[in-house]
Amino acid sequence: MIDQAIALVQQTLDGAEAGHDWFHIERVWKLSMHIAQQHPEANAEVVALGALLHDIADAKFHNGDEQLGPQIASQFLQEQGATPELIDQVVYIIRNISFKNRNEVSHYPIELQIVQDADRLDAIGAIGIARTFNFGGYKNNPMHDPKQEPRTDMNKEVYKKSNGTTINHFYEKLLLLKDMMHTETARKLAEERHQLMLTFLDAFYKEWNVAL
Repeated sequence: MIDQAIALVQQTLDGAEAGHDWFHIERVWKLSMHIAQQHPEANAEVVALGALLHDIADAKFHNGDEQLGPQIASQFLQEQGATPELIDQVVYIIRNISFKNRNEVSHYPIELQIVQDADRLDAIGAIGIARTFNFGGYKNNPMHDPKQEPRTDMNKEVYKKSNGTTINHFYEKLLLLKDMMHTETARKLAEERHQLMLTFLDAFYKEWNVAL
């Protein structure tokens, strides 16, 4: 089933925006399995499938449709002969992994904690910086505008429609993620990645202001 999920994701995300392509999925999958090794109570199959299928149809690339991803994953798992319990657990991860849904989740099973931590780790550090600027370019958002202040009070709907600057996205999301990790393994990995972003921002502002 894992091999079939890999094949599905590689085919479905062929040509996808580079921050949300197969390579993103692969990194999240590997990070998830690394974290899961520290949590024997977690169902490794649920973790693997949740990681592999979590962005099978990311809503922001499908007119905001948050049902498409769970539907595709559910149909795929049914065709693979997965049990209803396994399908429910994987779909729960897909529905609740997103940063924008963070205030709507009431239950965090260990499998969701692991995959969400892995997904958030891939949003920070060197890869996170690269993905953020790639997506900003994809959306044709400005890199930086000193007159635009970051907005950290956005609700889900406002966040979904936001087209702010790429630099503001660091303050609106990326720099918040370190303190939102669930597992100790992810918290340790996040520290270095978080510091790298702070170092990058310092250098960015220096160069932006031509502070020679």
